[in-house]
Amino acid sequence: MPYITAEEAAHRWGVTTRLVQRYCKEGRIAGAEKLGGSWRIPEGTVKPDDPRRGERAFAPQVPSPRPTSSFQNLMPLMSTAYTPGTAKAFVASLARGTRASVAQAELAYFSGNAERARDLAAPLLKSDDPEARLSACLICAFSNLSLGRINDARFALDGALGNMNSEMGGTPSEVTAMAAFIGNAASALLHLPAPTPVQHVSDLLSLLPPGLRLFACYVKAHRLYLEGAYEQSYGIVLGAFVMADTLYPIPAIYLHLAAVMNLMALRRTDEARQHVLAAWDIARPDGLIQPLGEHHGLLGGMLEAAIKPAWQDDFKRMIDITYRFSAGWRRVHNPQTADDVADNLTTTEFAVCMLASRDWSNAEIAEHMGFSVNRVKECLSNAFRKLGVTSRKDLSQFMLA
Repeated sequence: MPYITAEEAAHRWGVTTRLVQRYCKEGRIAGAEKLGGSWRIPEGTVKPDDPRRGERAFAPQVPSPRPTSSFQNLMPLMSTAYTPGTAKAFVASLARGTRASVAQAELAYFSGNAERARDLAAPLLKSDDPEARLSACLICAFSNLSLGRINDARFALDGALGNMNSEMGGTPSEVTAMAAFIGNAASALLHLPAPTPVQHVSDLLSLLPPGLRLFACYVKAHRLYLEGAYEQSYGIVLGAFVMADTLYPIPAIYLHLAAVMNLMALRRTDEARQHVLAAWDIARPDGLIQPLGEHHGLLGGMLEAAIKPAWQDDFKRMIDITYRFSAGWRRVHNPQTADDVADNLTTTEFAVCMLASRDWSNAEIAEHMGFSVNRVKECLSNAFRKLGVTSRKDLSQFMLA
């Protein structure tokens, strides 16, 4: 069994070494052993409950988080390696304070509860802690999209993008990394130009804790996808999985979805199916349904093909999320980019049009989506009428990529 020192445990838990040693002496850390004058603690041990501070104990199956101490409050759930199915237990185990508040907002957002996420994150927009403030900007921006509160979404988005610009010059490198991470994530997910001055997330990867580093890889892969560099984007995803020393569930979900986007563009549907099911295997135990819903338009009908047959109720929730999120997404994206991403198609019509714009035949679309050729024709006919076009080649201007 691997062990860590009391000093390492103190660093991970955000307490003093003396307090960890006291926990060991009191027998409150299972498996702790004293060798000479030092204590060794089993790797993955979680911080015991401290009754003086009203903390709640970790669920036994939840491993301790691994973010570096300087990034404790920057998207802590995203940056934590926990076992799928224990996200709620991990968040509930955190001591009351800023870190717990951010994690609660994250959990609400990734679970598809935009209103609760917004309510939890909004007070943090005025936090003195830059990590909490940046996290709140990202969460509020995307939560408000789903709630149709576009002015609030723009305000939070401006905070996410503006912090990057205002905090770049003459600031410590870690603050630069934080601001660049949030700014690039916000702009990439909305398909907006990277914040200026241009600072690629890849230049700052080494400063981020492992979980956020993996999500930064997703952001880079997403940008490459938008540029049409599908093979290169997919290579970033595969490299990220190789780089990961353990499972960081939220980044892993997004990376798998990025893989689906690229593989569908490359018409490698069997591999795409494997990745969407892998994403769902990680997301489902904790109900982290939001990422699948918000990516629907980019997945080329893969939710219909791989998720809908076996998980119809979950699929309906995904589509509900898709409608709400995409409506707000377009109200921000279209005016800022002068694009005209379609906003009056059903999710099925959009998926069919995405495939048709990539030269899939009606028969190929029907087989992939699991319905008849006649329904494909009906979807295309309805889409042509709504968009005012007469041929497949005109569809691409209304798609997401």
